[in-house]
Amino acid sequence: MNKTKSVLTSEEIIIQSEELLLYESLVLQLNKDFKRANINIEFIKDISPSDLTLKLNNAILDLILNNYSKYLNLLYIIDVSEEKIKKTEVNNTHEISKKITYFILLRELQKVWFKNNY
Repeated sequence: MNKTKSVLTSEEIIIQSEELLLYESLVLQLNKDFKRANINIEFIKDISPSDLTLKLNNAILDLILNNYSKYLNLLYIIDVSEEKIKKTEVNNTHEISKKITYFILLRELQKVWFKNNY
């Protein structure tokens, strides 16, 4: 994973995972962490990148609105930086869920990249 390149969007994270041949591992890692958080959502391993982003974003939005404790537990399990979340400057729940989706995808890609390389 190129640490000097700044990833700006969820779509770019997914493109990078595909370029690194880690997309399937990314999906599997998401499934693993959602299961560990006791959240009954599964992403099929051949889900399209756009569907993955949409489904993940919708899941995060639903958790924020309907089960905040599971949402917090998921962020803890995935290891999304609390500091990054606090620095997020957005005004509504939909924008927050998009930003959290980005943070989750970025952290999950970091995990699978590290596992693949070390």
